[in-house]
Amino acid sequence: MGRDDIPAPGEGVLVTHFLTVRDVARSRRFYSKVIGGQVVLAENPCIVKLSNSWIIMNPGGGPTPDKPDVTLVPPSDPQTVSSFLNLRVADIETCYAQWSAKGARFLTPPIDRSAEIRCYMRDPDGYLIEVGQATGMLKGIFARTDDTSG
Repeated sequence: MGRDDIPAPGEGVLVTHFLTVRDVARSRRFYSKVIGGQVVLAENPCIVKLSNSWIIMNPGGGPTPDKPDVTLVPPSDPQTVSSFLNLRVADIETCYAQWSAKGARFLTPPIDRSAEIRCYMRDPDGYLIEVGQATGMLKGIFARTDDTSG
């Protein structure tokens, strides 16, 4: 494991995404085998490098001295979401086919929304993941301002 493999910037800021998971091994397999990330650290915490970002995973737990009033839990209601991972891809049809063949559970096939083609899938804990390919955006076509569907 080299310095470029772990989320530790030499200067400035770097963004990672932390997921509270029920089963670290199962989530690690999903983010590495299905989506194609590189396992940097298997446990405590699990770190998977995914393209130019990192997914950090650990089981939930109660408050700690640095977050005294916070309990971490995986999602309990898949129909209610306050945030989600957004993956931008060069070829959504290829990703959809490859990831589906490896066990990804998509809500729908990719849908052309003029500005982009996108679809959503869930990880093993139910986290929502948007997979999108910019299409119309590259030609100046953007989502309508009255489109509140995200």
